[in-house]
Amino acid sequence: MLQLEKRAAPSNGMRLAAPLFATLLMLVTGLCIFLVLGKNPVDAFRVFFIKPLASLYGLGELLLKTTPLLLCALGLAIGFRSNVWNIGAEGQLTIGGIAGAGVALAFGDTESHWLLPLMLLAGVLGGMAWAAIPAFLRTRFNTSEILVSLMLVYVAQLLLSYLVHGPWRDPDGYNFPQSRMFNDWELLPLLWEGVRTNIGFIFALLLAALSWVFTTKTFAGYRMQVAGLAPAAAAYAGFSERRNIWLALLISGGAAGLAGIGEVAGPIGQLQPQVSPGYGFAAIIVAFVGRLHPLGIVLASLLMSLLYLGGEQAQIELALPSAVTGLFQGLLLFYLLAADLLVNFRVKVSA
Repeated sequence: MLQLEKRAAPSNGMRLAAPLFATLLMLVTGLCIFLVLGKNPVDAFRVFFIKPLASLYGLGELLLKTTPLLLCALGLAIGFRSNVWNIGAEGQLTIGGIAGAGVALAFGDTESHWLLPLMLLAGVLGGMAWAAIPAFLRTRFNTSEILVSLMLVYVAQLLLSYLVHGPWRDPDGYNFPQSRMFNDWELLPLLWEGVRTNIGFIFALLLAALSWVFTTKTFAGYRMQVAGLAPAAAAYAGFSERRNIWLALLISGGAAGLAGIGEVAGPIGQLQPQVSPGYGFAAIIVAFVGRLHPLGIVLASLLMSLLYLGGEQAQIELALPSAVTGLFQGLLLFYLLAADLLVNFRVKVSA
């Protein structure tokens, strides 16, 4: 009989190497799947992982999709470190887009240099407000922030659908469910010509640096890490659990809200029935693949962005369904969980 026995001292080196093993196994399994589907594995690998990066425009798209993944994952990681499990970044991203778009639609007729910063601020505050709901319910009624934040995703998506089908629908949009297009002064500036990467990527990198400073150099970050590693010790030291919950959820909600307005005022340029292909959910995988460390999350965001681009390329050139992106994301998560299991436990054969 096979049994799992907890290791007395799991290897830190193997823990850091686990995402690399998971990525390698994901690639090997993906090539086997391509072979089963009758695709040439070498050509499929080139289309999925090489061709998206073969041009300047492709590299720009990689950074463009990295931005919301990085923003959401950085915020989530801070909460995960303190055992606060925000699963609703997708909904907070959506509300952030709605809040920022509301500012644009209300004041966008007059060109002003303060409008775009106000949109970004509204997006951050919108995400924080949406995250405050599970924070309040957790600290007041001890509800599960996992379930509440997840269910609020669907409320946010229904609210977005109502707005673009109803009061915010463009009267000159031929009855399509979308808002009016934003003006030039309501859009995030591009980093360079020929690509769609905008200044939001710089915001994401700055947030990564601030996240590292917060978690390693501030007392609040230390307090949250202690709460995650040793809740009993944190309680004995007098660290407030309520404060940690509020802080973790507000930070992650604000980061997701910034990602939402970054999409709406970036590549989309208006409100549509869907402002994200699932960045908020994919960011959960990104956070764990990156080992909850800012640098690791940056690298994991680039990998996840490549999976999105490769999935789109595979639809065009290999006639594969859009679900291929989710397939690779699921494989990555599955192998990461399996690797973490073996890092922390050893398989023991007993009679």
